Amino acid sequence: MSHRYPFIVVEGLDGTGKTTLRKGLFRLWEGLYGVTPLCMLTTNFLAAEQAAAIVTGKYRPNAGNRDAYLSAIAADKQATLDRLVLPQRQARPVIADRWLLSELAFFAVKHDMRVSETYEALTAQITVAPDLTLVLDLETDASMSRAQARQGDAVRADWDVHDIQSRVRETYEAVVTKPDEFPLLGDVVRLDARRPRSEVLLAAWDVLRERQLVPSLAAHAEGRETHD
Repeated sequence: MSHRYPFIVVEGLDGTGKTTLRKGLFRLWEGLYGVTPLCMLTTNFLAAEQAAAIVTGKYRPNAGNRDAYLSAIAADKQATLDRLVLPQRQARPVIADRWLLSELAFFAVKHDMRVSETYEALTAQITVAPDLTLVLDLETDASMSRAQARQGDAVRADWDVHDIQSRVRETYEAVVTKPDEFPLLGDVVRLDARRPRSEVLLAAWDVLRERQLVPSLAAHAEGRETHD
C-alpha cells in the first residue's frame, strides 16, 4: 500500500447492486482515509481510433464485426490501463464498473465463443490484472426484477431478457469456479447479492482488509501525524 493503491473491479448482472457497492466503497475511502477513488466504466474510449468498432460491435453484433470489436475493446482496455489506471494508482484507488468478466460473458452469449478463446484474445493485448474482482451473485429472476424497477431507460430489449441473463450468469459461474485459468481477472471473490446492501458493502470491505488492500486505520493516522 505504500507504493500504490488497489485496482478493484465490480462485476455482476444488471440489478445486482454494482453501482451501490461502487458508491459505498468510494465513500468509505473518502471518509476513512480522505482519498477520492477514480471510478470508471468497462469501456472508456481512450483508444479513440477504435470508437466506431466498439459502438458497432456492442450494439449491432454479428459475425462480420466480431473480431474487430474484440480487438477494439482489448485496445481500449490497454489504453485505459496506460492512461488512467496505472498513473492514478500512485494517488488513489481505481474502481471499475465491470472489466474483463463482462466481456467474456458478452462473447459467450452473443457469439457462442468459448470463454477461453475470448480470454486469450483479450489478454494478448492487456498486461495488468486488477488486484480484486468482486462478483455480485444473484439469481436471474431477482436481478431482472431489480433492474426493471430502476428509473430511466436502463433495460435493453436485446439483452435484459431471462434467457440471455441466465446464460450470462452461467458464464460468470464457469469463470468464478476456475479462477486460476483466468489470472488477468486478479483475485476473484463472489459476494452474495441477496443480502442487504449494507452487508454486501461490509463483506466487500472485509475482503479488501483481509487481502491488505487497505491500510490499517492506526497506520494511516500515524502517517498523517508524521506528515503534519
